[in-house]
Amino acid sequence: MNTIKTQIIAVNHESINKAAALIKSGRLIAFPTETVYGLGANALSGTAVAKIFEAKGRPQFNPLITHFLSVSDVDEHAVMNEEAMKLAHYFWPGALTMILPRKTDSDLSDLVSAGLPSVACRVPAHKVARELIKAAGVPIAAPSANKSGSISPTAPAHVAESLNGRVEIILAGGACDIGLESTVVDMTGDKAIVLRPGSITPEDISNILGYEVSVDLGDHDKPKSPGQLLKHYAPTIPVRLNAVDLEKGEALLAFGSDKFMGIKGGGAASKLSDSARKNLSEQGDLYEAASNLFSMLRSLDRPENKGIAVMAIPDKGIGLAINDRLRRAANG
Repeated sequence: MNTIKTQIIAVNHESINKAAALIKSGRLIAFPTETVYGLGANALSGTAVAKIFEAKGRPQFNPLITHFLSVSDVDEHAVMNEEAMKLAHYFWPGALTMILPRKTDSDLSDLVSAGLPSVACRVPAHKVARELIKAAGVPIAAPSANKSGSISPTAPAHVAESLNGRVEIILAGGACDIGLESTVVDMTGDKAIVLRPGSITPEDISNILGYEVSVDLGDHDKPKSPGQLLKHYAPTIPVRLNAVDLEKGEALLAFGSDKFMGIKGGGAASKLSDSARKNLSEQGDLYEAASNLFSMLRSLDRPENKGIAVMAIPDKGIGLAINDRLRRAANG
C-alpha cells in the first residue's frame, strides 16, 4: 500500500471532527476504546473496509467488529432477539460484542461480515469512540489497530509502532482502561455461546440470561468471530506457557510472586533486567494482569530474548481471556 504520513494528535473537538471527516471520506484513522485501540473505517464503504485488511495484512475471511452509537443503530442492520436485548441493556455501552443475524437490507459492507450472514456489533463506552461515531454519522468498522498477527495496541505509541505510514491519524486518548479486546458472544443460535473471552465473563452473561453459557473457541481456519485466528496474538519470539523455571536466555512474564523462579544452569529470575522480566500482577490480580498483558508481551518481544516464559495464570473469570490470548501467542 502507499505510505502516508501518520499524525498522532491530541483529542479535542477539532481533532475528532477531523478524524470523522477522514472516516466519511473513506480513509483510515486509529482511535481509543475502553478495550484496545481500533483501526477505524466507514463500515458502509467496501473500499474503505478493504483498506483495513490492506493496512493490517489481515485475511479477508476474518470478520470485523462494527461499532455503533446505540442499540437502535444496531437494530437497523442486525436482528436482535429478546436475549440480545437483555445483554444490550446490561452491557452496552461496553466491552461486549454480539454476533447477530445480519438483516438482508443492511447496507454494511460485505467485507465487514467476511461473507457470513451475521455481523459482529458493539456499542463502545469510551467517550472518544462515541464522539467519533456521532461526528462521523456512520457505523465504524474497527479491528485492533496493529498489523495482523502482532500484539494488540493499548496506547497511541503501540499503534504508531505497528501502523506508521498506514493510517492517517491516531487520536491519542491515553492508555486503554481494560487493555483486552471485547468479549464476543454468538447470538445467532438457540443459545448464546462465547466465542472470545474478555473482561465480561461467561458467568456474567449466564447471570443475565438465566442459563450456563458455554465457551467455544471455534474453527481457527474459518473464524466466525474476530480474534479466533490462531496466530492473532503472536510475538516474534517463542512463547512458553505454564513455566516453573527459565531456560537460559528466556525472558519471564510472571504472575504473582516470582521469587522462587530459577534459571536452568544457575541464577534467579529476580536478577534479570527489566527488559527480560515483567510481572502482570505481583498481587495476583487477574484484572490488573489483563490490563498489562499486551504491553508487557510487547516489551519482552526483543531480539536479545530467545523466548518468553509465562507463569501459570488461573483459568477462571477474566483469566480465561488472558489464557486464550497466551495460547494463541504460543501457537503463533
